[in-house]
Amino acid sequence: MAGSAHGHTPAAWTGVIISFIGFCIAGVFMVAANVPGFWAGVGVIVLGGIVGGAMKAAGLGMPKESAEVAAAREAATTTARARA
Repeated sequence: MAGSAHGHTPAAWTGVIISFIGFCIAGVFMVAANVPGFWAGVGVIVLGGIVGGAMKAAGLGMPKESAEVAAAREAATTTARARA
């Protein structure tokens, strides 16, 4: 997993941070028995997903892997396994 760089992008970090803040807000208001505050926190969680998706669409996410890169990775893996 460490070699895939999964989630190490500005879009992913921003979406997760906003969603985490939403979870904290919702958690505090749930303990305080404040229903509107809880739903506001849930709204912030949803906003985190929307912002992360928008940033990914704007080019701040992981680029899609091309067929050439996938073929090169497969060839390298096959060669490494053959040598082992």
